[in-house]
Amino acid sequence: MKLSDPHRPIYHFLPPANWMNDPNGLIKFQGQYHLFYQYNPFSPWHNKIHWGHAVSSDLVHWEHLPIALKPTPHSPDADGCWSGCAVIHNGTPTLVYSGVHPQVVCIATSDNQMIHWHKYEHNPVIARMPASIDAGTPWEFRDPYVWQEEDAWYMLMGTRIVNEGGAILLYRSPDLRQWEFMHTLMQGDRNRLDPFWTGTIWECPNLIKLGDRHVLIVSFQHHEAGHLLYTGYFMGRYENHHFTPESQHILDYGSYFYAPQVMRDEHGRSIMFGWLWEGRSEAEQRQAGWAGVMSLPRLLTLGEDDLLHIEPAPELAALRGDHFHQENLSVADEPLPLDVQGDCLEIIAEFQPESATAFGLKVRSAPDGSEETLILCDLNRQLVTIEQEKSSLSPSANQENLPARQVVRNAPLAWQPGAAVRLHVFLDKSVVEVFVNGRITLSSRIYPTRADSQGIRLFSKQGPIEVQSLDIWQMKAIW
Repeated sequence: MKLSDPHRPIYHFLPPANWMNDPNGLIKFQGQYHLFYQYNPFSPWHNKIHWGHAVSSDLVHWEHLPIALKPTPHSPDADGCWSGCAVIHNGTPTLVYSGVHPQVVCIATSDNQMIHWHKYEHNPVIARMPASIDAGTPWEFRDPYVWQEEDAWYMLMGTRIVNEGGAILLYRSPDLRQWEFMHTLMQGDRNRLDPFWTGTIWECPNLIKLGDRHVLIVSFQHHEAGHLLYTGYFMGRYENHHFTPESQHILDYGSYFYAPQVMRDEHGRSIMFGWLWEGRSEAEQRQAGWAGVMSLPRLLTLGEDDLLHIEPAPELAALRGDHFHQENLSVADEPLPLDVQGDCLEIIAEFQPESATAFGLKVRSAPDGSEETLILCDLNRQLVTIEQEKSSLSPSANQENLPARQVVRNAPLAWQPGAAVRLHVFLDKSVVEVFVNGRITLSSRIYPTRADSQGIRLFSKQGPIEVQSLDIWQMKAIW
């Protein structure tokens, strides 16, 4: 890892070096937030996955802890400790995770310090797929998500059903060790494209309750192409151990957010982290010595429109440094450069559209505009987009050359005439996270090559806009 790496974030969590992917085992225990994650401590690519571990007292500043799980030779997890969750069972911290080749379910326990973990001597606790499910060869059966309901434990498992689509399986246990398959909680259709395609494998399921609704979060993958796609959610009702979906939506519209996990804290808040993968070549990842970033913590709530509303955790305000504020800015034909620059910023802009058909922010902008990333609100198309055509002069960061996994780029704006548009943007070196009207998110990765690609500009198209308020903070490192 290069200490001067211009693309390495300073206030998003990531390990000191090497590969990171899915968040795992999110839990708050004895006043501390625990974040586990998929980790290869030896190289910046996916291989022989361990569980990394970090702890925080404020959800923002993190301390690295020793590796929690590592593959054990000649055991069910010899080829990797894949994704799973953390629960407290009779006062004992317990990790429930996937062993692979074949894919099985394992558990490990710890004392209250949660530093040293002991694998159950009779692992795996689930050794094979249900005979009634045709998941193909080899099995696709992973990512346990566990919760307690009355006097039993319940588990969701992601899988696929051959020639049909992804699926989520429901299990029950009295003790986390003896598991009974109940039924398929939900199944996709690989041939259905409306409202969007849900792939051939369903991964990393989460089932959370918000108000009088339940949200089933699923990450969709195409096993034949081997490309990650995106994460969606189904809004519905979970009753008598059955889930009835009422609507289907995309969770993050930026094409770089995957495999999220949600935890509930002592205040009843639902807090989500996700993995932000790389958008540069494998050769560049190896040269940098690291790959993968954790998203910022996001709060999930149920809106009055019965949809998921997503906002950044308020604790992030602790990272704010120097502050820039302006009000009532008019922007017309030419982009308006601001008297603030940077690559680690928080930006909140309140736009009041007038006659403009499109408007937004240009970030990481070079003085001559040769590099810049546009956060564009298009009123005609009712879309919000992170435009990356000029984000980097590096050919390997050209978005058009990335794999087919980059399938979602535009988010619905749902703007009504007379209403304001609020963009809440977090810029952290190569990471861009955008929150629109406290409701939807877009996440992206950018890799500017010029050291002077630091500018911030407001712009409008085909008419003026009024920026009612603009706040920008320089952001501090979390370490």
